[in-house]
Amino acid sequence: MDKTIRVFAPATVANVACGFDIMGFAIDNPGDEVVMQLCERPGVIIKRIIGDEGKLPLDPDKNTVSIVVKQLLEQVQSEYGVEITLYKNMPLGSGLGSSAASAVAGLHAANELLLRHEPEKAIQRREDLLPFAMEGERLACGSAHADNVAPALMGGFVLVRSYDPLDVIRIPTPEGLFATVIHPHVEVQTRDARSILRKQISLEDATIQWGNTAGLIAGLWQGDFELIGRSMQDVIIEPIRSLLIPGFDSVKASAMAAGALGCGISGSGPSIFALSKNRSVAEEVGRKMQNTFGALNIDSDLYVSAINQQGPRIIE
Repeated sequence: MDKTIRVFAPATVANVACGFDIMGFAIDNPGDEVVMQLCERPGVIIKRIIGDEGKLPLDPDKNTVSIVVKQLLEQVQSEYGVEITLYKNMPLGSGLGSSAASAVAGLHAANELLLRHEPEKAIQRREDLLPFAMEGERLACGSAHADNVAPALMGGFVLVRSYDPLDVIRIPTPEGLFATVIHPHVEVQTRDARSILRKQISLEDATIQWGNTAGLIAGLWQGDFELIGRSMQDVIIEPIRSLLIPGFDSVKASAMAAGALGCGISGSGPSIFALSKNRSVAEEVGRKMQNTFGALNIDSDLYVSAINQQGPRIIE
């Protein structure tokens, strides 16, 4: 059986406005790719990384793609090791789950190789790979959160109901829902974006946020686009993090004027996402958002995508 595999894992939008650290969804592009080769000797080696401009470590204990694979192979007591080539197609520090995509691609590749060569040791349920993927997030930003790795691994919209014990629910996505994601060429470090957040919030703000989070989930379940739009209000995180993104308010206003259901910060930024009820609106929203950044002399990358339902996939 083939000892080499190539896997793609998608970018993700975390938080989804009101769902800080508990909601996320996957998009079709961009994403990272991993080529993995099974070796007779144990251990994990990163052969090379392409597309990162030399910024990511090749040390397998310091890279999210390798640390999660190493933990998986050690836990199942595999007789094999692997060599990894990572194609880093996603911008670093983009707020699009870059570290999560690498980790999920690596885990899916490693587990598929186990299914081929040590099937009795492979993880049978995809969601059981989630705790390994979360450890990659701990390495990347100091917090083992699941709102990027869960949708990257499982596809679709995901709710993290609880972290202790871990309880993750996949939420149905209305047909026709499209995401617009724009990545301005400005830098926001995840650690910085977490450090500026308030440690305490008012009961009034909490009540508003709970209502919006529940409304967003109900809107997704019922396919109620208007309810989705009304619920995409973040009164706790966005007012603070938006200060780190030049032009955020005007870009959001342009998205809403173009017909978006709602708009917010993707993860910790600087990427901004919008949801729309069809592709043509999503594309117009993207043009307006990109034009607004352009007027501020800020270059950007634009992605328009349906909600990715598949998660990681093998590339033949």
